[in-house]
Amino acid sequence: MSIPVESSNLASVIARYRFAYLMTTNANSAPHAVAVSAVLQGRELVVKGIGRRTRENALERPAVGLVWPPQSESDYSLIIDGQATIVGELLRITPVRAVLHRPAPSCQPDAPGACESDCVELDPGNERAGTQ
Repeated sequence: MSIPVESSNLASVIARYRFAYLMTTNANSAPHAVAVSAVLQGRELVVKGIGRRTRENALERPAVGLVWPPQSESDYSLIIDGQATIVGELLRITPVRAVLHRPAPSCQPDAPGACESDCVELDPGNERAGTQ
C-alpha cells in the first residue's frame, strides 16, 4: 500500500531507524561501508565525523548510498542514493532517490522469478513522496 506524504516528512521516516550504512566506492570500484548517523537538514543529509577513506572516496566519486536496515524481517529498509560534498568535517548528501524496500512477503527462494521486492518510492526532491 502506498500513502503519499510531503517530502518534508522524510525526517520522520529516517527517525524510525537507529543508524545507516554509508556506502562509497574506491578507485577500483570496490565498496566501502561504514555505520553512520545521518541527520536531515533542509534538503540535505549531514554526516559528522567521517573517516579518511570515506572522505577520499566521496571527494573522487561523489555518488553515494545510505541504507538504514529494518528493525525486523517484516519491516522496510530505507535506501537513499545521493550526491555527496565535503564541507569541513561534514559530509553533506543531496538525496537523488529514496525508497523503502523489503522482499515481497510471498518470497519463495526456490521458485522461478523468486524474491520480487515490495518497494515504496519516496521522492525527496519533490512535493510529494510515497510511503507504506
